[in-house]
Amino acid sequence: MFLDNRQVAMDSVLEALADSLDYFQDNLDRLRPSLRETLKPHYEARSEAMHELQELAKKHLRMLPRDADVERDDYLWLWSRLKSFVGNDSQVLIGELLEQERVLMQAMATLYTHPLPEPIEPVLERCWKGCRALIRELYKLQKRRR
Repeated sequence: MFLDNRQVAMDSVLEALADSLDYFQDNLDRLRPSLRETLKPHYEARSEAMHELQELAKKHLRMLPRDADVERDDYLWLWSRLKSFVGNDSQVLIGELLEQERVLMQAMATLYTHPLPEPIEPVLERCWKGCRALIRELYKLQKRRR
């Protein structure tokens, strides 16, 4: 099935949300407990919003769930581990979490250029605000750790 531009944009948002959640979960053991507890509520809210967006996309955009790119996830995890050998593990993780937020913001900005069904708008806005809040938190953590 071919996707139209709006569906492609929604798929990019859903993929970026899933990637960020997977990366956070895969690296929980590398985060200090205080960092983990600070970031956990952001990712819990993101998980809820992602599931809600998936359901809305299925209902209003006739999109079916797609499989994650497991090879890409494995590559990102391995690359992060390698970078941690030459740098501060927490700083590497925070930098990579920030990069994922940038990717997510770009995907959401693209999706906002398309007309969206009414029920999707508030969930997407909640994701946008959550992303902005997480970026602020990550920058604070990054400055403290330097």
